[in-house]
Amino acid sequence: MKMANPYKETAWFKFLSNKYVWALLFFCTWMLFLDNYSYFDHQILDNEINELENNKKYYEEEIKKDQENIKLLKNPDQIEKYAREKYYMKKDSEDIYIIEFEGDTVKKK
Repeated sequence: MKMANPYKETAWFKFLSNKYVWALLFFCTWMLFLDNYSYFDHQILDNEINELENNKKYYEEEIKKDQENIKLLKNPDQIEKYAREKYYMKKDSEDIYIIEFEGDTVKKK
């Protein structure tokens, strides 16, 4: 004598025993976790793309600043000013005094 399954007539049992539901669950699991183009891999790649775009913006701004500095340095007076301020260069007959104060806001590089 066979025992009848008491859950066989319930709605959730009918839903889960459907072969199309199992195929859909398998497909979703495959696409989310196992595929080469899974959702999680896309998230990682999207984060990398955003980081690279931010880097691109930063470097474009730096290029603009450098181009402006290059335009300024085409003038011999500006070259002399830059050399004196940046590299503390001087003429032979000059003395340079660097005065630093406590709590100075200018930081050395």
